[in-house]
Amino acid sequence: MDSTTNAADTVANNPDDAVTNESESNASVTETNASVTDTNLAAANASTNHAGKASKASAAKKKHSKSAHIAKAHETKRMTTAQTRESMMKNLGVMVLAIIGLGMLLAYDFSHYVANRGVDMLLDDDGSAGKDPEYERAEQVWAEGHPMEAVEMMRNYLKTHPREQFVALRIAEIYEKDFRNYLAAAMEYEEVLKKKLPPENWGWNAIHLCNLYSKLDRQADYDALLHRIVNEYGKTSAAVKARKRLGLPEDGGISVAETPRNESEEIDVPVKSSPPPDEPPSNLPPGFRPK
Repeated sequence: MDSTTNAADTVANNPDDAVTNESESNASVTETNASVTDTNLAAANASTNHAGKASKASAAKKKHSKSAHIAKAHETKRMTTAQTRESMMKNLGVMVLAIIGLGMLLAYDFSHYVANRGVDMLLDDDGSAGKDPEYERAEQVWAEGHPMEAVEMMRNYLKTHPREQFVALRIAEIYEKDFRNYLAAAMEYEEVLKKKLPPENWGWNAIHLCNLYSKLDRQADYDALLHRIVNEYGKTSAAVKARKRLGLPEDGGISVAETPRNESEEIDVPVKSSPPPDEPPSNLPPGFRPK
C-alpha cells in the first residue's frame, strides 16, 4: 500500500515524468511488436522460400521422372518396333523361301509332265497318239494298198505336228518294208535321232539304223553309231547290244531293260565285223522275217 501511495504521489508530484515514462513504455512496446513482426515476416518469407524451393525441386524431380519415363517408353517402343520389323523380315524370308521351293516343285512336276507328254507324242508304241483323223486317213490309205500316197499324207501331217515323231518312224517303216528302200528308211531314222528322245528309245532306234547301215554296206557308219551308243548311252539296254556287236566286254552292274516290242526286227541282221547274230538265219525269202 505504501508503494502504491508513493507511486501515486510521484505521479501527482511529477506528471510530466509520468507521461514521459508512459510514452517510452509505449514506444518500447511498439518497437518490440515491430521487431516481432519483422521476425515473423522473415520467418514467413524464409518458410515461403523454402516451400517454393521444395516445390520447385519436387516439380523438377517430377519433370525429370516424367522425362525419364517418356524416354524409357520411347526406347521400349523403338525396341518393340525393331523386334517387330525383324520378326516380319524373318517371316517374309521364310514365306519367300517357301514360295520358291513350291515353285521349284511345281516346275519340276510340270517339266516331267511335259516331258512325258512329249515322249508319248514323239514315240507312240500303242497307237494312242495316232487317233488324229488326218493320220488315221493316211493309215487307211496305206491299208488300201497305196503306200506312196500314205507317205505323202503322213509327211503333210508331220509338218503340222512336228513333235509327233512316231509318224517319221512309220514313214521309215513303210520305206523299209513296203518299198525295200533302205536308204530312204535310214535317212528317216537319221532325222529322228536328231530329236531329243529318251535314252532307251534313242538307243533302240539307233540299233535299227545300224541294221539299215549294214544292209547298205555302210560299215564305217555302222561302227561309228555303235560306238556312239556305247559312249553316250552306255547305261541303256541298247548299249548292251552295241557292246556285244562290237565285241566289247560288258560293264558290270548294268541291268538290261525289257526288250522292245520289235527287237526281233532290229537285231537279226548279220554284220561283217560283229559277232554272229543272236538268232539263226531264216529260210524265208528275202524281206520276210519270222514272227
